[in-house]
Amino acid sequence: MSVEILIPISLFLMIFGIVYLIYSTRNRERLALIEKGVDASIFLKGRDNAVPAWKIFVLNFAFLLIGIGLGFFIALFLSTYTSMNSDVIYPATIITMSGVGLLAGFHKAKDLDKQ
Repeated sequence: MSVEILIPISLFLMIFGIVYLIYSTRNRERLALIEKGVDASIFLKGRDNAVPAWKIFVLNFAFLLIGIGLGFFIALFLSTYTSMNSDVIYPATIITMSGVGLLAGFHKAKDLDKQ
């Protein structure tokens, strides 16, 4: 058996194990609630007033794109007016500003969820 085939197999087994663990644990929790006579509607509590997932996704995606655009702009500015290596500046500023954009999107989505 070649070494290259072990990576996709182990990745598949890891994903399968995580999904199996999540669903089996959820099933055990719900069966324990049924055995004790507790109403299982506690899992659905709070979903009535929740913000739709597509709004949060669009908000985070918009902030990500804004961060990427700002990263390009700052990288262009730095490579034009400084003597830094542009091979390093572009990925570093784009990744950094993308992270800042996602962080800002997270905080806005958290504020949106509070309303």
